[in-house]
Amino acid sequence: MTDKDLTHLYVLLDRSGSMQSIRTDTVGGFAAFVEQQKSAPGRCLVTLAQFDDHYEIVYRDKDVNDVGELDLQPRGSTALLDSMGRLITEAGAELAALSEAQRPSSVIVVVMTDGLENASREWTPQAIRALVEQQRSDYQWVFTYLGANQDAIAVGEGLGVHRDFAMTFTGRRARTAMRSAGANVAAYRTAVAGGAPPVQAAPALAWSDAQRADARAEDTDDEN
Repeated sequence: MTDKDLTHLYVLLDRSGSMQSIRTDTVGGFAAFVEQQKSAPGRCLVTLAQFDDHYEIVYRDKDVNDVGELDLQPRGSTALLDSMGRLITEAGAELAALSEAQRPSSVIVVVMTDGLENASREWTPQAIRALVEQQRSDYQWVFTYLGANQDAIAVGEGLGVHRDFAMTFTGRRARTAMRSAGANVAAYRTAVAGGAPPVQAAPALAWSDAQRADARAEDTDDEN
């Protein structure tokens, strides 16, 4: 039996050059996201990867209570497909190498990007969709997708992410979008801690109409 008290949270964060304009908001949003997980029930490990046209693991398997400030240095182009493929396959291999008792009962993958794919060489959208759907179906992983400057629902569905778990945010609403993601993940973890099987808790990760509206509100100079 897997560890019902353990969630492994994989965050794949765009650091391409276009993220420069929302860098501060993204850093603040990530901090809020992490704080929300620190107060949620159960244990949570975090693996953070950043990507532009290169992929980098910032840290693996870090207890959420030990996660510090995000260091985001935008550069390069957007190899989203290759980065998703690498994150998912490496995570799957690492989890498969654990004993069943060591494996988390909940695996959540959060992808955040402010632009469309323009630099991948190894993975196609069709291959990523098949991979995501396999992890969802066979292992009950949950994927959530936040995208700016695009129809995130359409893009997410093309990558295998259920439309309820894909959300568009605009401009300087990165902080708001990450806060909403943090609230949803914390609600999911609370439901699991209360005895709900992960598959039954998954709807807690769906974006509400209010969250979607807030994430697409007019840009502001300063988000509180």
